[in-house]
Amino acid sequence: MIANEQVGPVHRDLKHQCLSYAEVLAQSVSVIAPSTVPAAILGLIFAVAGNGTWLSFVLGMVGLVFVGFNINQFARRSASPGSLYTYIVSGLGPTAGVLSGWSLAFGYLVTGMSTLCGFGIIASVLLGQIGIHAPMLVLFAICTIVAFGIAYKDIQLSAKLMLAFEGASLLAMLVLGVLIWKHKGFAFDTKQLTFAGTTPGGVLMGIVLVVFGFSGFESSTALGTEAKDPLRTIPRSVIQSVILAGIVFIFMAYVMILGFEGASSPLEKTAAPLNFLADAIGWGFLGILINIGVLLSFFSCTLACINSTARIIFSMSRYGLFFDALGEAHEKNETPHIAVGLSALITFIVPAGLYIAGVSAFDGQGYFGTLCTFGFLVVYILISIAAPIYLRSLGKLNKLALLYSVLGTGFMILPILGMIGIRGSALFPPPAYPNNLLVWLFFAYMMIGLGWLLVQRVRDPKMIPAMTDAIEGVELEFANAERVSKRPVLGE
Repeated sequence: MIANEQVGPVHRDLKHQCLSYAEVLAQSVSVIAPSTVPAAILGLIFAVAGNGTWLSFVLGMVGLVFVGFNINQFARRSASPGSLYTYIVSGLGPTAGVLSGWSLAFGYLVTGMSTLCGFGIIASVLLGQIGIHAPMLVLFAICTIVAFGIAYKDIQLSAKLMLAFEGASLLAMLVLGVLIWKHKGFAFDTKQLTFAGTTPGGVLMGIVLVVFGFSGFESSTALGTEAKDPLRTIPRSVIQSVILAGIVFIFMAYVMILGFEGASSPLEKTAAPLNFLADAIGWGFLGILINIGVLLSFFSCTLACINSTARIIFSMSRYGLFFDALGEAHEKNETPHIAVGLSALITFIVPAGLYIAGVSAFDGQGYFGTLCTFGFLVVYILISIAAPIYLRSLGKLNKLALLYSVLGTGFMILPILGMIGIRGSALFPPPAYPNNLLVWLFFAYMMIGLGWLLVQRVRDPKMIPAMTDAIEGVELEFANAERVSKRPVLGE
């Protein structure tokens, strides 16, 4: 049984230990949304990494596995709806922990906004093929309302739908990948295998974009209350989601680059590369199925982000950081229904507002996709730094754990340099306008979070000690339960 995190007067909790391992894994895979990467950003990675694109994916996957190892130093010992921020509280203290929660909520929210824009774009294309022209705001609203309804009703329903949608999307895309490779006679592309024309700097810059594609792989940690056997299923899902998505990315990168050899349009300049390849090999109808799969993947990611954001808000509210009502669970559904409603509302309002202001859904998807990564990278670095400090406090720090921390932190610094840029650097040039403003938007958001935390600490001096005690209580309960489970049973 997982400890009640309640600090204030809230009584109702989330549904306990109802999600199977497959459903927990579906949460992380849905936020990654692996089928959208070949459809949307593979061309951008190829533009900088060229024939070394697959290596950029390999190195990015390895780097995030190291981050996953650092996450699992905590996830093997404790679980709660608070996700990574409660782990960082245990390692770096409450201020760093709360700010990481603020940052992670930003990452999930803005990822949901990006995939909402993607949903609108793909839905508009599919409907246009049958002569229906729906307003973009209507498509945004449909996606958000349906996602809210599912997240409000039942976490198991959410997980099962995400599992089904992501499974169907990945299957269609992988079938196309195999057909492309078959069309090329299952050839070994010597240009890719020997990195023809590839530079180390290009591969390194490709890693920056690859990390974008993996962002959110840790989101299953937000299901600490609802997962069955969370100390085993959540750590497995963290690592396996990265490896599963990484294998898909590497395979699709290889076959798509091979498929575009000799094509009339280069990969980096093709807006819909999967559709282009489907038409080129005579399987055009599969391109439509791919679009439907990508649409479902965008929806699944939006739903998963609403679920993750709501659980972080729910947990932070229970520690006194937000209004008590946001830490309430539905009496019947046992979902954080008020936090779900707030998450869905923000996910809709911001993209809708930008669209009304004249920013296209395509541009909005790009801006949100870049912004969300700042939120994740801050947390990935903090969790990698926190892990050895936490283990040292337990007397379990070793050289391997320290190596994981150094490698995880080092890998995550690369995409930050790529996003912020270094003045005068050819490898990490500063981004052009308006992308150069995005880091300042994120910085302003974090300053608001810091200001809010300081105000709350002044208003309630007991809040931080109560939060620390509650998190330590959860860890202690898990530790005691583990010791009890290992006791020999009389007669054995």
